[in-house]
Amino acid sequence: MTTLPVTTLPATTLLVIAKEPRPGRVKTRLTPPFTPRQAASLAEASLADTLDTVAAVPACRRVLVLDGEPGPWLPPGFDVVPQCAGGLDERLADAFARCAGPALLIGMDTPQVTPELLTVDFAGCDAWFGPAEDGGFWALGLARPDPALLRGVPMSTAATGAVQRDRLVAAGLRVRDLPRLRDVDTAADAHAVAALAPDGRFAARLARCAAPASRTDGPFAARPAGSAAPDSRPDGFTGRPGESAAPTARPDGFAARLSRSAAPDSRPAGPR
Repeated sequence: MTTLPVTTLPATTLLVIAKEPRPGRVKTRLTPPFTPRQAASLAEASLADTLDTVAAVPACRRVLVLDGEPGPWLPPGFDVVPQCAGGLDERLADAFARCAGPALLIGMDTPQVTPELLTVDFAGCDAWFGPAEDGGFWALGLARPDPALLRGVPMSTAATGAVQRDRLVAAGLRVRDLPRLRDVDTAADAHAVAALAPDGRFAARLARCAAPASRTDGPFAARPAGSAAPDSRPDGFTGRPGESAAPTARPDGFAARLSRSAAPDSRPAGPR
């Protein structure tokens, strides 16, 4: 695996593709053991940590490609653009199509990411690829963004990362690899990732939401999928005023988790 570079080209655009953290629409694989509202709170914390990290990296532009509406978790210094309609491959392709020069895209599911990991230099290479432990990828950088490099790549599979990287190589690009990261899909992932970044918002939020693994009763006990679990204490969720825990609608999307992101919403997408 290639070692990390030490500089960032001033012309690089940093893209974050994400979903508005609303109950029932994000992190649905965390329910159970968490309630939809707690899962949304964890997604919000993960997104906030990610955006803060991106804000600390030198770049000519920082863009949040968002499905939904921005909230108080959005720091200054970001342009917000809506995701296009279509599958995840189309949404990722569209995000790159908005860039005139080098761009690096990540999702919202790797709150442990650091500024050093995102400090990429395209001198001597055409692409940066960040594989995820689940077979997807958490980051993709292109010196010359070409939407065709992403369109048609099958998302939501254990082979997504391999197919995407092969696509880059087949196009004749010189590819460098970023470290393999674990993204947050399940409760086990959440605890493992929080341990890697114990001082972040995500770890703090998880500590407030999580119940002991052996607990079998009470509002934070694991319950069968689809059953209601009351949320009897504050969880830090700062979504829309009056937001309630909506039913789980579908598996959540890229958010950084690119391999098992879900099919697009039934409504036109706004953006993972």
